[in-house]
Amino acid sequence: MPDVVGNLSWPWHLGPALFTVMAWWGATGLIAWLIGKPPSSYRLTLFGSSIVAVISLGMIVLLAAESTALSAWLSFSAALALWGWIEVTFLTGTITGPHRPRHTPREGFAHARDAIRAILWHELVIITTIALCAWLTGSATNRTALFTLLLLWIMRSSAKLNLFLGVRNLGEVFLPRHLQHLLGFLRHRQMNLLFPFSLILGSALTWQLTMTAIQATDIFVATSFSMLATLSALAMLEHMLMILPIPAEVLWRWSLRNRDDNGHTLAVSAETRECSAQGVKS
Repeated sequence: MPDVVGNLSWPWHLGPALFTVMAWWGATGLIAWLIGKPPSSYRLTLFGSSIVAVISLGMIVLLAAESTALSAWLSFSAALALWGWIEVTFLTGTITGPHRPRHTPREGFAHARDAIRAILWHELVIITTIALCAWLTGSATNRTALFTLLLLWIMRSSAKLNLFLGVRNLGEVFLPRHLQHLLGFLRHRQMNLLFPFSLILGSALTWQLTMTAIQATDIFVATSFSMLATLSALAMLEHMLMILPIPAEVLWRWSLRNRDDNGHTLAVSAETRECSAQGVKS
C-alpha cells in the first residue's frame, strides 16, 4: 500500500533532492576515476559494473509493484547504477560504434552520419536497456527507474546534439585517449542555435517535475518526483557548464588526477584540437 499523508513537509523533498545531488556527483566522479586508471584495469571494471547492472535490473523488477518511499529510493538508485554500466561500456571503448576515424573529416550530411555511426552501438544499448526496463515493469505502480532512464537519455541526447553543433566547453578531459577521436565530431564555439531551445525545454520539464513533487500528497510520488526533478535540474546545470567560462571538469577535478599518471592525458593534442575545430564546418 502506498504511504499517504495530508500535507507533505519539506524534508520529504529535500532528502531525496540532496541524495540525488550526491549520487550524481559521486557516480560521475567514480566513473571518471575508474576510466582514468590503466586500460589493463578495464576488464575488472567492466566485470564489476556488469554484476551491479544485473543486480540493479533485478531490483527494478522486484520493486515494480511497490509504492513506498523506500522503493522509490531503491529504484532510482538501481537506474543510476544501470546507467553507470552503460557509461562504463562506452568510456572503456567496449561498446561504441562501427565508424573509425578518418584522417580528413568530412562535411555536411556525411559528417553527421559518421558521428552517428561512431556511437551507434552505444545508442542502441541505451534504447535496448530502456525498452527492456519498460517491458519488465509494464504498467506497474513503481516506474521510477523507467522514468529515470528516460530522463537521462533525453538530457544526454540533448547534450550530445549541442556538443556536435558547438559549445564553449567540450569536456575533453573526460574522454580517455582511445576515444579522443570523437572530438573530431565536435566544435568549439560560443553558442549554437539549438542550445536556447534545449535550455527552455529542459527548464520547462524540470519545472513540471518539481511541481508534481511539491503538489504530491503521496509520499512515494513526492520522493520519486523530487529525485527526478533534481536530476533534471542537474542536467540543466551540465548544459550551462558547456557555455559558461568555467572549466567543464571544475566539479570533478579530484577524480581526474590519475589521468596523467596512468597514460591518459588531460590536455588535447594540437592535432585533436584542430580536428575538433574543423570537424563540423557548415
